[in-house]
Amino acid sequence: MVGVDEVGRGCLAGPILVAAARQIGPLPTSLRDSKLMTRKQRETIYQLLTASCQFSEGWVKAVEIDRYGLAKALRLGIKRALSGIQAQVDEEIVMDGKVNYMPKKFKKARCLVDADNLVPIVSAASIFAKVTRDNYMIELARRHPAYKFEKHVGYGTVEHLKAIDSFGIIKFVHRASYAPVSKLITQLS
Repeated sequence: MVGVDEVGRGCLAGPILVAAARQIGPLPTSLRDSKLMTRKQRETIYQLLTASCQFSEGWVKAVEIDRYGLAKALRLGIKRALSGIQAQVDEEIVMDGKVNYMPKKFKKARCLVDADNLVPIVSAASIFAKVTRDNYMIELARRHPAYKFEKHVGYGTVEHLKAIDSFGIIKFVHRASYAPVSKLITQLS
């Protein structure tokens, strides 16, 4: 079975990351939805997961999200992640969520609401995606310290919106098609 989850869908900045996971060894027993864990808990279990799973990453840049829209961007990320893990058309694939963005060639692909909390391999994909994307955003914060990406990892917090208002958007990082960003762009023009 391949588990799939994404992170960053609702962010105003940074990429979406779709992670695909396949179990290759015993999974840790404390797996659950990454959103229900602290950063430290996720990072600790991440180390265990890298020994017990094969992972693949489907990154979708902010400019691709703006160009294609969210639904097509998610499909692109899923396609990249499944290709990277070499998912087979007859393999069971479970993705967290209610809308099936899976390529139609995967006959046993399905979406399940709360799969990231109910299906251990999807939990593994959830944790891997969250830690990997958060680390990307922390690195981005080093290059753009005024935005404090290490704190909000691109989500539309008050602090992030104030930074955009004060410093403008970062081209190729902020999602210009997202309403809060496009509204600020319009106001600043």
